[in-house]
Amino acid sequence: MSLPNSMRRNALVLAIFASVTTALIAGVYQLTADNIAHSQQQHLLTLLNQLVPSQQYNNALLSDTVLIDNTDYLHLDKPELAYRARLNQNAVAVIFPVITPNGYSGKIKLLVAINPQGELLGVRVVSHKETAGLGDAIEKHKSDWIDSFNHRSLINTPERAWQVKRDGGEFDQLTGATITPRAVVKAVHNSLLYYQQHKHFLFSSLEKKQP
Repeated sequence: MSLPNSMRRNALVLAIFASVTTALIAGVYQLTADNIAHSQQQHLLTLLNQLVPSQQYNNALLSDTVLIDNTDYLHLDKPELAYRARLNQNAVAVIFPVITPNGYSGKIKLLVAINPQGELLGVRVVSHKETAGLGDAIEKHKSDWIDSFNHRSLINTPERAWQVKRDGGEFDQLTGATITPRAVVKAVHNSLLYYQQHKHFLFSSLEKKQP
């Protein structure tokens, strides 16, 4: 076989191999993409149900949403969804993200749940880069510290109290870590301030659906 013919044959083999490989990768992606998306949705629903238990609402929580975009209080990097819980068309809670840029090791993203009366039903950490064994105590499975926000509101907790105790507020520091809880307390307070100003927008479609 001449050299040009050999080169053409090798090029053809490589082209066929590349095409088959690309098709296989695309096929595997197509088969797994739906499973990955479903898994992500289930993880999100599990997190939302930690804040508002499923027996407290009967709407489709993941699809009853409104897009929010606020940099003054929530510090979101991009528009994100807020989830509305309803029981027989009546508003139960809204759950939305808030980010603090002031963590010890960077941004901390939270989910907060607030009822129509402006009371916190719960707070959960979505992501952070805080120090293991210190700042990561903001995670629910590491400590109960995050539960200190439950049932708080702008009415029953005055503005000066929205600080850690070292700064004259009502919230505990974490052992060996003050910057992290300080940042989280401020973010949660900001979420209540945001809710106070935008509650009619957050619950608007819920109110329209009520009989």
